[in-house]
Amino acid sequence: VQLQASGGGLVQAEGSLRLSCAASGHTNSVNAMAWFRQAPGKEREFVTAINRTGTRTYYADSVKGRFTISRDNAKNTVYLQMNSLKPEDTAVYYCAANRRPYSGMHPLRPAGMDYWGGGTLVTVSS
Repeated sequence: VQLQASGGGLVQAEGSLRLSCAASGHTNSVNAMAWFRQAPGKEREFVTAINRTGTRTYYADSVKGRFTISRDNAKNTVYLQMNSLKPEDTAVYYCAANRRPYSGMHPLRPAGMDYWGGGTLVTVSS
């Protein structure tokens, strides 16, 4: 499975961006899809995840109420709608996927993901 993230850019604080992550290859093996981010000098952190059917989601506290994850399985694509962006949201955002079923009841760990896409940079100016 290959993942390709896109949609990053420069935005002012309180602005919005929508990231996309397109999956290709053996996509039938994909269950959970997730977004992580990594700011300069910091570890990669969980942002949000969604289960295979799109009915269960989980968000990090730092983005809850501002970010929305969704997926379109017909297009093998997951989206991250980011609203009310803050300078502290500045990071490289990565999409990831794994083969295991996901309940949507807990965050996912980077080490637990099976597939990763390249990152897309989001910069939020104050």
